[in-house]
Amino acid sequence: MGDRIGIRHEDMYEWERRVPLTPEHLHALTEETGLAFSVESSAKRAFSDAEYRDAGLEVVDRLSGCPIVIGLKEIPVDAFEAETVYVFFSHTIKAQPANMPMLQRCLDLRCTIIDYERIVDEAGRRLIFFGNYAGLAGAIDTLWTLGRRLAWEGISTPLEEIRQASAYADLDEAKRAIRAVGERIASEGLPEAIDPLMIGVAGYGNVSKGAQEILNLLPTTVVPPSDLLAPEGPTADPNRPVVVTVFREEDTVLPLVDGKPFDLEEYYAHPERYRGAFDRYLSKLHALVNCIYWEPKYPRLVTVESIRDLYAAGQPTLRVIGDISCDVEGSIQITVKGTEPDNPVYVYDPTNGSIRPGIEGTGPVMMAVEILPTELPREASTYFSAILKGFVPAIAAADYREPFDGLDLPPELKRAVICHRGDLAPEYRGIGKHLEAAGTAAPKE
Repeated sequence: MGDRIGIRHEDMYEWERRVPLTPEHLHALTEETGLAFSVESSAKRAFSDAEYRDAGLEVVDRLSGCPIVIGLKEIPVDAFEAETVYVFFSHTIKAQPANMPMLQRCLDLRCTIIDYERIVDEAGRRLIFFGNYAGLAGAIDTLWTLGRRLAWEGISTPLEEIRQASAYADLDEAKRAIRAVGERIASEGLPEAIDPLMIGVAGYGNVSKGAQEILNLLPTTVVPPSDLLAPEGPTADPNRPVVVTVFREEDTVLPLVDGKPFDLEEYYAHPERYRGAFDRYLSKLHALVNCIYWEPKYPRLVTVESIRDLYAAGQPTLRVIGDISCDVEGSIQITVKGTEPDNPVYVYDPTNGSIRPGIEGTGPVMMAVEILPTELPREASTYFSAILKGFVPAIAAADYREPFDGLDLPPELKRAVICHRGDLAPEYRGIGKHLEAAGTAAPKE
């Protein structure tokens, strides 16, 4: 289609410092494929303009005329150019209302969107993601939040020494600091009010693995969810007083038919046959780290009612929810907004549903940073870029003048085409009714 690909700067989020492709990987692509790249200048990203120039890349003030543009996050509506291919996280596949105008603009301009979130294999497994880095940064920020909240309550712990992920020079420094906190907890113990310290992790995929990697730097005892419900509670090794529990689907829901066993295939095929049952654990946890992928057809993990009931009962254990998944009013219904690293937490008041910034007040503290991997920007970018690099030649080789049926892309990439030449791709035509509902659909001719 063309031999020059544009690499966007990120302008939707002030704190976004990641890049889709690093200088090293772009240099390798030019050497291996002959492709040329124009990198849009940015003063804030983790890899500087100078690093791209030193790698032999052209750095420009503005991308214009590049037939393919690769970025990361949502693109402002007025930044699109006609009949251009855009590769980024569009956040449109759930018909997210905030992004319907952006999608309509792409349809009007006959653009093509290739969405990273939908680059999946035949089983639907994502092939390109930041998930593990969201888990790593999210767990660091959750521990940081928990230490601050406990200190506000007058409970002093070594967790107070942990900083926000973005405050560390890199992941290695963060891990060393948390490991040192863990050594203090092992030698000094924890205050009686939070001994053992109970942390739940919802989910077991890449995000959860990243979160567990951080939590396991502390002296942890890992127990199954059933131990939390035992009358005597879980038994923790005195030298490992941080209790970690990982929740799977069968722990969070129950069949509507009493006594019927849980069936994972049935749950995914017929979630309406199940009800949420996670509220039974809420009174057992000091902190919850949410790492699940959620859609509206599934029961929520935490509801407004469950938190209201928990706090109405008096003196709740739950202090912090680290909502790494950060679906607003989604699996954690009291996540009423996403945050950015400079103002990452707020307290949800269960009595009236209001929120206030910071860690003070009645209700759980919500850590809901939308762009967590950008708190570890160089490592996260390098990981992501190493995967994306392998898809770039195929993205560049396709002839996007062809209609969707004739578009010659590998199946993994073709599944990720959200719209093309003015139309939604067949798999995503259901989004059209949401465009109409939002009043953004183009008039019919």
